[in-house]
Amino acid sequence: MFNVGIAAYCLMPNHYHLLIQTPDANLSRFMRHLDGVYTQRFNRSHKHDGQLFRGRYKSILIDEDRYLLELVRYIHRNPLKGALEDALGRYPWTSHKGYISNAKKWDWLHKKFILAMFSKNRSESMKRYRKFVSQESPEEISMVFESVRLPPILGSDRFIKWVKKHFFNDKQNSEIPESKSLAPSIEEIKTAICKFYSINEEDLLISKRGSANVPRNIAIYLARRLRGDNLDAIAKAFNIRAYSSVSSVVNRTRILLSKGWKINKMSFWFLIVPITSLVNLLKNYHKLT
Repeated sequence: MFNVGIAAYCLMPNHYHLLIQTPDANLSRFMRHLDGVYTQRFNRSHKHDGQLFRGRYKSILIDEDRYLLELVRYIHRNPLKGALEDALGRYPWTSHKGYISNAKKWDWLHKKFILAMFSKNRSESMKRYRKFVSQESPEEISMVFESVRLPPILGSDRFIKWVKKHFFNDKQNSEIPESKSLAPSIEEIKTAICKFYSINEEDLLISKRGSANVPRNIAIYLARRLRGDNLDAIAKAFNIRAYSSVSSVVNRTRILLSKGWKINKMSFWFLIVPITSLVNLLKNYHKLT
């Protein structure tokens, strides 16, 4: 129905962890269905009504080459860390047993891909998995997942730069709410605009009454649209005294674009087209999140 592969899970008393693969880039719809259906069944069974989960889920895009195995270990050791079991594997509400079992009842678990990272030989991969998960998670991993503010991406600097360069889209991404953090910096926006219009960066700071500075207006619009920066921050970046002036520029530019302002649409898509949607990252490269 959703074509989602569940690679690992752990149900804790007040939250749960999932490691899933979404080839169809439908994370939001899947989670809405999962939480919604479970809430309905729970409320019917216990004669309750209203919400069951507190707030929206948090998602992280994972660099499989560096962090995938660490995340599996962290999830499966969570009950041990939370003192819900005194030995690994005794807590029943995790997928750990599925990784050390050949029983067909675990065939639904998306574990072959994970185990193959240990060894191509099935028995050897399970043996190495046991040894790996018996060791504590590195402090770096624990600090990331126990922090209040989770990163939208977990991976090497190279992986993060690659995602930012190729897979950011200006549209609000309902699948990846944290995608604004992937937006190009204001300096990158300025550089792209200057290159397109063949001007110097100083030209973006020029403001003349009665004369529109088109490149500057486009750069301001993109800083607001892509990054969601507040008006004060944008005003400082473009040497504008009043934040209300930034608001006026953004609104005027949005109206002109909606009416088919061709020359500015060209600049808009010049910056956006090479930076494809993050959803396509999940579609084309089957990354785990």
